[in-house]
Amino acid sequence: MSFQIRQATILDLDTLAPLFDGYRQFYGQSADLARAHDFLAERFRHHESLILLARDEHGGGLGFTQLYPLFSSVRTVRTWLLNDLFVVPSARRQGVAAALLTAATEHARALGAASLSLSTALDNAPAQALYESLGWQRERQFCEYSLTL
Repeated sequence: MSFQIRQATILDLDTLAPLFDGYRQFYGQSADLARAHDFLAERFRHHESLILLARDEHGGGLGFTQLYPLFSSVRTVRTWLLNDLFVVPSARRQGVAAALLTAATEHARALGAASLSLSTALDNAPAQALYESLGWQRERQFCEYSLTL
């Protein structure tokens, strides 16, 4: 499969929104293309995230990853949260996810980041295997908590 990865802009919104909606559905959310479109449009308008988009040779969307900037107060460095990674089912196991992860790593490194972090579902073994094959290490030092507001 031939594909290319580049940083997305607001001009890619119509390609990204269905991918983002598919990502949300993968995690149990109801389909809502308008909501996906609006959420991404806000991220672009406020420069709140960085999105890398994989397209096939015809320009069709194959997948994306979305990163959010963070900082480590203890280490006094910039880090990035790789919050979203999605590849359409027809393009899975063809190197798209690995290429997106590699591009995200290169992009974060070029921006001076000290690290990348991500979370995935405990039962998402294929994703965990991919991350570990690319050198990501599972966190064993800290417990992660969240508070729903």
